[in-house]
Amino acid sequence: MTNDLSSYAPLYRDALLNDVIPFWQTHSIDRTHGGFFTCLNRDGSVFDTDKFIWLQARQVWTFAMLYNRLPHFPAEQRESWLATAQHGADFLQKFGQAKGANLADNPWYFSLTQDGRPLVQPYNIFSDCFATMAFGQLSLATGNEQQAQLAEGTFRQILARQNNPKGQWSKAVDGTRPLKNFALPMILCNLALEIEHLLDQSLVEQTIDQCIHEVMDVFYDPTLGLIRENVTPEGQVSDSFEGRLLNPGHAIEAMWFIMDLARRRNDRSLMERAVKITLDTLNYAWDNEFGGILYFMDAKGYPPQQLEWDQKLWWVHVETLISLLKGYRLTGNTDCLTWFGRVHDYTWAHFPDPEHGEWFGYLNRRGEVLLPLKGGKWKGCYHIPRALFQCWQLLEEK
Repeated sequence: MTNDLSSYAPLYRDALLNDVIPFWQTHSIDRTHGGFFTCLNRDGSVFDTDKFIWLQARQVWTFAMLYNRLPHFPAEQRESWLATAQHGADFLQKFGQAKGANLADNPWYFSLTQDGRPLVQPYNIFSDCFATMAFGQLSLATGNEQQAQLAEGTFRQILARQNNPKGQWSKAVDGTRPLKNFALPMILCNLALEIEHLLDQSLVEQTIDQCIHEVMDVFYDPTLGLIRENVTPEGQVSDSFEGRLLNPGHAIEAMWFIMDLARRRNDRSLMERAVKITLDTLNYAWDNEFGGILYFMDAKGYPPQQLEWDQKLWWVHVETLISLLKGYRLTGNTDCLTWFGRVHDYTWAHFPDPEHGEWFGYLNRRGEVLLPLKGGKWKGCYHIPRALFQCWQLLEEK
């Protein structure tokens, strides 16, 4: 792995601007009913028209982010990105929320039909999280007060629901084995910064304090040296399928969120802790037989409940690239650089599709394409473009 990281930057930049983004602009825009198609075959053709709120919102965020963060790019290109973001936002504003008497009763559905009729109830708080991101980022581009209010109101709604995210739609019997999940405090680490421009500074700092504590003290298990995906409400270990579950991709992605917070607060110790957890997780979850990062693991080495445990997924690998580059840039830890070379080589050898463009999402353990789709219920226009953008910017840093 060369120390001249800038030599890798064109690869990431060109993949973002000349491959991934054009693929989605060409194939995903529903010009009849609004919003985006996300269920795309290898060649970009649509294989299902259902619309998942979190993927709609993620795509709005992606295009608004490019508009905001590449201000020196040609106006025509940037305006097309903004128009794409607004196209998705219009659909979300019209159909995305379950309307109630007040904003607290307006959660975001999980999925809709092509023409916007609700399909799945708003059980999943991550629809709300990504709607917040989408309208927060878009409001920066447009200055639209309604979009800003929608982002802020949804964020406050998330905070109100955080101790019972699924509410009436939870399948668990109350009180038997209560657990809390890592994903929400992890996302809030990033979400608070995404809409900081819309919030009181005291709320931002309070949310950041809470998230750092949850991620680094509650879900991090010092005896294991890893982050657990679920713990009891008191932060204790539950010896159950859920309590033993490890999700290496979640843990590593969360660490670059924590690094951003550590940089904001100039907290060197927190940076180094996040880098250590990144490296420890990689050493634990790397598949030494076939390469790549395992999807799910059991903390005691038992068979995981998830049958897809050994698959190699797109988002796990690209989020790891971000964390390693940030870790190296912030701390100079050369282990990050070594691991970046290893993960970079695996990622670029297996996920990009040179024939039809964009990237595959699902590989089997041996690294062979398991599903040739470019988008579906879980994969959309988000992790890959965000990672390509982040890595490009980090690689160009002097």
